[in-house]
Amino acid sequence: MIQHARRLLLSFGLAFAMAIGGAVPAAMAQVPYLSLIPQDSSKYASIVVDAKTGEVLYAKRADAPRYPASITKVMTLYLTFEALSAGRISLDDRVVFSPHAAAQAPTKLGIRAGDSISVLEAIQAMCTLSANDASVAMAEKLGGTEQRFAALMTLRAQELGMTNTNFANANGLPNTRNLSTARDIAILSRAAMRDYPQYYRFFSQVSFEFRGRTITNHNHMLSNTPGVDGLKTGFTNASGFNIAISGVKDGRRLIVVVLGGPTRITRDRVAESLLLTGFDVIRRRNLGEDIKVAQNFFEPPQLAAATEPQMAQGDTGDSLPVRLASSPPPARASQIQIVEPKSVPKLSGKGKAQAGGRWTVQVGSFNSRADAREQLSLIGKRFGKHVDDARAVAEKDGGKYRARFQGMTEQDARDACKALKAKKQPCVVMGPARG
Repeated sequence: MIQHARRLLLSFGLAFAMAIGGAVPAAMAQVPYLSLIPQDSSKYASIVVDAKTGEVLYAKRADAPRYPASITKVMTLYLTFEALSAGRISLDDRVVFSPHAAAQAPTKLGIRAGDSISVLEAIQAMCTLSANDASVAMAEKLGGTEQRFAALMTLRAQELGMTNTNFANANGLPNTRNLSTARDIAILSRAAMRDYPQYYRFFSQVSFEFRGRTITNHNHMLSNTPGVDGLKTGFTNASGFNIAISGVKDGRRLIVVVLGGPTRITRDRVAESLLLTGFDVIRRRNLGEDIKVAQNFFEPPQLAAATEPQMAQGDTGDSLPVRLASSPPPARASQIQIVEPKSVPKLSGKGKAQAGGRWTVQVGSFNSRADAREQLSLIGKRFGKHVDDARAVAEKDGGKYRARFQGMTEQDARDACKALKAKKQPCVVMGPARG
C-alpha cells in the first residue's frame, strides 16, 4: 500500500506540474530518494539506460569499480543460456554438486555433495534464491572447475564490451578481484535480453517449487513496481545493496543499475525513482521537449557537486588498484530488441518443464552455427508463444547446421509449424528418432 501511494504521489506531482505550468519545476524533476544515499558513500554508483537506443540517460560514477556481489550470477546465467542455445546442455540435464559447490556459503539450496538437480532447477535457484551452491555447481558443469569458468566469464565480458569487469568466481561471494561497474552491469543486462530472449523470462519468476518448499525471489521490485520484469539483486558487506532492474512502460524499456545502497529498501526506492524519472524523460521527449542531457533532470545540484570528486576517484573503499575508463560501450553492444515480459514454463511436481515431448520443428539449414543460432533467435522473437517451451538447438547434421526447436509434443510441433507457414516461414515437423 505504501509503495502504491508513493508511486501515485510522484506521478501525480509530475502530471500536476505539467498541467499548470507546461514544465516540471526543478525541485519536482529531481529523484526524491537520491538524498537517502550518503553523499560521502564510496560504494554508490548508478546508471539509467534506454534499452532500445543504448542512450545513457543518467550516470553517477558509472565507470567506478564496484563489487557486483550476486549480480555476478547474471553472467553465470548468460553462459548457461549460451550452452542451452548451442545444444551443449538441456534443461533436463543433471547438475552434480561437488564438495566445493556444496560447501558454498549461504544463500544456498543446501544440496549435499554427490546429489544433483536439473539445469532448469539450477537456473531458477540462481534467479530467485540467488543460490551460491547452484552457481558453482553449474560453473563446474560448464567449465570443469569454477576457476576456469570464471576465466570464461571474464573473457565473455570483454567480448561484450564490459571493459572494466573481472570475474573471480561464479556467484559473487566476497573476493577483491571480483569487480565490475554500473555501466558494465547495464551492458550485461542488455546482452542477456538481446542474445537469449527466450530465457529472459526466468528473471521474472517470483517463486518456484523445489522439493516441497516454495522459494521466493529476493527481487521485491518484481512484485512492488509495475513493469519491472528482472533482473538481479546482490549484497555483501563490502558491496552494499545492489540491484539491476529492467522495466517496460508504453512500449519502451529502461535498464536501471543501483550499486552500494545503504539498505535494501533505500536501494529499491532509488531504483524505482530513477526508473520513473527515466520514463518521464522519454514521455516529455515524445511530447516534443528537447531534453538532450538528462543528468540534471535526475538529481539536485548540491548532490551532484558533493559526489563529483569521488566520481573521479573511482574509489571502492578498499584502495583497489583498478584503472578506470570512461569511454562509452562499443556500438556492437548498443542494439537491443524490446523484450516483453513472458511467462516461465509451467512445472510438474518434479520441477521439470511440461513441454517435454519428443517432436522437433526445424526452421532452417545453414553453413555455420552462428547463422543457425541467429535464425533460432529470430523465430523465437516472432513466434515466441509457439516455441517458448521448446529447446532451441543449432545442431550439426552432416555438413550443415540445422536450426531446430526440440522437446515438443506432436500437437504443439504441428501447431507451431502451421503458424510459421502462415507467415511464409518454411519449417519441417520431425517425429521422434527411431532405433
